[in-house]
Amino acid sequence: MPQEQPPQDSVENNHAEQLPELFALLSRDKYTVQKTADDTLTLWVTANTLLPTLSLLKSLRQPFAMLFDLFGVDERLRLDKNTLPCKDFTVVYQLLSVERNQHIRLKVALDKDDLHINSITDLWPNANWYERECWDLFGIVFDGHPTLRRILLPPTFKGHPLRKEFPCRATEKDPFTIDEQKLAKEQEALRFVPEDWGMATSSADNDYMFLNLGPNHPSVHGVFRVALQLDGERVVDSVPDIGYHHRGAEKIAERQTWHGFIPYTDRIDYLGGVMNNFPYVLALEQLAGIEVSDRVKCIRVMMSECFRILSHMLFFGTFAQDVGQLSPIFYLFVDREKLFGIIEAITGARMHPSWFRIGGVAQDLPKGWDKMMREFTDYFPKRLDEYEVMVMQNSILKKRSIGIGKYDTNQALDWGITGAGLRATGCDYDLRKKKPYSGYENYDFEVPLDDQGDAYARTRVRVEEMRQSIRIIRQCVDNMPQGPYKADHPSTTPPMNHQSKHDIETLIQHFLNVSWGTVMPKGETTFAVEATKGINSYTMISDGTGTSYRTRIRTPSFAHLQMIPPMAKGLMIADLITIIASIDFVMADVDR
Repeated sequence: MPQEQPPQDSVENNHAEQLPELFALLSRDKYTVQKTADDTLTLWVTANTLLPTLSLLKSLRQPFAMLFDLFGVDERLRLDKNTLPCKDFTVVYQLLSVERNQHIRLKVALDKDDLHINSITDLWPNANWYERECWDLFGIVFDGHPTLRRILLPPTFKGHPLRKEFPCRATEKDPFTIDEQKLAKEQEALRFVPEDWGMATSSADNDYMFLNLGPNHPSVHGVFRVALQLDGERVVDSVPDIGYHHRGAEKIAERQTWHGFIPYTDRIDYLGGVMNNFPYVLALEQLAGIEVSDRVKCIRVMMSECFRILSHMLFFGTFAQDVGQLSPIFYLFVDREKLFGIIEAITGARMHPSWFRIGGVAQDLPKGWDKMMREFTDYFPKRLDEYEVMVMQNSILKKRSIGIGKYDTNQALDWGITGAGLRATGCDYDLRKKKPYSGYENYDFEVPLDDQGDAYARTRVRVEEMRQSIRIIRQCVDNMPQGPYKADHPSTTPPMNHQSKHDIETLIQHFLNVSWGTVMPKGETTFAVEATKGINSYTMISDGTGTSYRTRIRTPSFAHLQMIPPMAKGLMIADLITIIASIDFVMADVDR
C-alpha cells in the first residue's frame, strides 16, 4: 500500500523551519503546497511570483545554486486535476542545493490561451535548452529567451508532440513520405545562418569561417553537430545542435504499461544498461510504497556498478583515442567483453538486459555467479593500473588535456553539471553518499575528487571511480544477503512462480498485470540516482491508471552538452575534440 502522507500543514511547517526566508517572501495567498511521494517541498506559485522566488532561492546563504530540471506538463486530461491548483498546462522548476543536500520544486499553472511565462536564462544559463525543449514539445513561450526555437525536432515540424492531442502511435498518423521537393525544403531548413545565433560573419580585422563538426563525425560520439565560428583554427563561438537521435521516449511512456516501459529505459544511456532501470523502478516503488528485500538491493547495486565500470572503460578508451592514442581502446574492449560475459550469464543479455523489475529483479542469481565476479574483481584492478600508466602518464595526452575545458564548481552548478564533471572541480557531491538508495549507506567506498576541473581531472576521477566500483562489487559478493528476489506486492510482475501456481488470487493478479498492466496510485514523485554520466532522475506522475500520465526523464548529458560553447571559446579545434571526449556523453541520453 502507498505510504501514508503527513497533513499539508505539517509538511509546510517542517519546510518553513528550513527555509524561513522563502516563506517570509511568499504571503499565504501566493502559494499552495502540494504533497508528493518523494517528500520534496513542492509549491504552486503565480507567474508574477516566480522570478522573485527563484532569485531569492539562488541568493540564500546556502543557495539552491543548480537548476536541476525544467519541464512542462499538459494537465488537460488528468483524472485527478480537481485536487490540484493547476490549469491547462504546468511549468515545473526543480532546484538543487548542494550545501543543503535538498531539492525544491516550483510549479506555475498556465491557461491554454495564454501560454507565456518569463525566461529565467538570466538566472541560470542552462535554462536555455530546458526552455527551448519545453517550447518545442509543449508550445509554451518563454518571453525574453534569446533563441527560442526547436531543439529536439526539425525546424519544419508541425505541432508540439507532448501535448495530449498529439497521437502516441505511428499507426495513428499517415505513413511518412518524402519527395525531392520536401527533401530540399528540409535541407534548407537545416542550413546554419550565423546571424540567427547572434554571430557576426566578419569583424574589423577579418572574415570568420564557419565549420560544421558533425553530425556524422567520429569525434562527436554519435549523431551530434557543432557549428563553429572560427578565426583560423581558433574557436570564437559554437552552437551545439542536438535532436538527431530523438525517439520520443517520454511520449512512448504515455502509452506503455508501467512494466512495459522498462525496456525503453535501457536505451536512454545505452551504455548504462540496468543503471537506466534503476531510477525508474525506484520512483515507482516509492510511489506505490513497495519495499524490496536486502538481497534485491544488493543485487541491484552490484549490477549497476558493473555497468558503471563498463561505461567508464569505453570512455577511457575513446578519450585516449580522441587525443591520439589508439592502443588502449583495444585492450579495454577485451576487458569489457569479460565483464559482458558475466552480465550475460546472470541476466541472459548484454548491453540492454532490462533486468530490474518494479519490486525486484527478473530472476535470482544463477549458480556460480559469485565465482565469476570474484575472478573479475581479482583480475581487473591490475589491468587498470597498467592502463592508467599507459594513458594518464602519457606526456602527449597530458599536454593535450591539462588545463583544457576548465571550469570551477560555481560554473558547474550554474550549468547543471553533475557526476564526475562536478566532482572534478572539488565538489564532493555523490548521491550514493549524500542521499543513499538501495543500501549504498552500507558499503565502504570513497568518492574520488579532483580540484582542477579540466579534461585531465575528469578522466582521473572516472579512473578512480572504476576502482571504487570494484570495491563495492567485491563487498556485494562477500556479503550477499539471503531472501526473495521479488517483493510480495500485487504491483510486482510477475509474482514469485511458486505463488502463482498454488494461489488463485495471485494467479488472477498476475493475469491482470500482464494483460492490462498494474495500476499505480495517484501521486507524483522524483527519484534520482548517481548514474554513469551523472545524476539521472525520473519524475513520474500517476492519475491512478495503468499507464503514466507524465514521465519526465532528466538526463545528465543534456545539461552537460550545453557547456561546450563557454568551455571551447578561444581554444583550438583540436582542443574542442578533447573537451567533447572528456564530457563522456551519449546522444541517446541527450535526445531521449
